[in-house]
Amino acid sequence: MRRLRVALIASARFPIAEPFAGGLEAHTWGLARALHRRGHHVELFAAPGSDPVLRARELPVRTVELSAAARSDSSMPSGTWLQEHHAYLGLMLDLARDGDQRFDVVHNNSLHYLPVAMAPALRMPVVTTLHTPPTPWLESAIQTYEDCPVIFTAVSEFAASAWKATVPIARVVRNGIDTGCWRPGRGGVGLVWSGRLVPEKGPHLAIEAARIAGVPLKLAGAVADPAYFEEQVAPLLGNDAQYVGHLDRRGLAELLGAAGAALVTPTWDEPYGLVVAEALACGTPVCGFDRGALAEILTPDCGLLAPPEDVAGLARLIPSAMRLDRRAARRRAERFCSLDRTADAYTALYEEITK
Repeated sequence: MRRLRVALIASARFPIAEPFAGGLEAHTWGLARALHRRGHHVELFAAPGSDPVLRARELPVRTVELSAAARSDSSMPSGTWLQEHHAYLGLMLDLARDGDQRFDVVHNNSLHYLPVAMAPALRMPVVTTLHTPPTPWLESAIQTYEDCPVIFTAVSEFAASAWKATVPIARVVRNGIDTGCWRPGRGGVGLVWSGRLVPEKGPHLAIEAARIAGVPLKLAGAVADPAYFEEQVAPLLGNDAQYVGHLDRRGLAELLGAAGAALVTPTWDEPYGLVVAEALACGTPVCGFDRGALAEILTPDCGLLAPPEDVAGLARLIPSAMRLDRRAARRRAERFCSLDRTADAYTALYEEITK
């Protein structure tokens, strides 16, 4: 195995640090560490405040000083959008200038369009991971050139299929979790829900299903949409449904391992679902909605799925899910969801395209 120099581009919006803002940040943190353990030199370009252990180079996220005339223009985007655009533009210009002297490959693990649109300006190969369903900005960037030079991967077969019209070939490399950190727990009599508290993750539906089933529920994660939380989640909380905060990996692993089952309730087509892998690694069976890639990850011996947004159907499955074999859940995580599989797949891809 060659020692490769990898420029890993992360999110400019959230730091790559615990407690993670979401699955994308958690995955990027794990991948950077796993590649480093394999002897590769990984330089992470990420938002300010990222984990010092990663020795990340901060993306140049800074306030753009605009004139009053520019700010009052009808085409003025949000300040966040403009700052992210500025950050990725500066990074790509820097890589175009002399990046080939510092890196063998660029891995774009962000959701931004500029690393794709500006890839032809670089003199080293660019890999982009498709983490979401198609977005207009990214589809536009891919179509900027008749033959886009970017090598694409997708986090699931479902995600690859969703992008098929724009990206005919996307190698599937599923996100993974460190099964050495996410350890099996003893289980318990309650349920757990984890993730970003936003409408598309459906925590309010998890509370409703758990309440119908008569099983207590604990929810953990970042309140990424405060208005949604206050209007649709907080009113449902009580003794049988408790929000326990935004936890680091250790705290979340303990919470997952102490639950009888994990509820996963997406109201959108989940491209992967890192929370599923985390629960399985803790030996906790999953009960959720059949959206997106969840059916790829789960097998009947470690998870049960109800039709999308069928709260009553989900509630009926909860008792059966809590009786599933915790050892089967752990085995599924080790064989299908491990970070080692992910890092090995990316290392093989890097070596293939840099020969």
